[in-house]
Amino acid sequence: MHDQLVTGRRFRVLNIVDDVTRECPRAVVDTSISGRRVVRELTALIAERGRPKMAGDEADETK
Repeated sequence: MHDQLVTGRRFRVLNIVDDVTRECPRAVVDTSISGRRVVRELTALIAERGRPKMAGDEADETK
């Protein structure tokens, strides 16, 4: 997501959202967010909370 202030200065927001719980465990705001920054934020989040589990439809397993 991106927006700009009244002064014209632009900023970006990286929202990391859990698709199952809709929780947003991390929101990063900065004037620039590189791919390396995204990796760093995801790595830190995994270190804090552990790797995410895959959510799936259990009905698919019986086919």
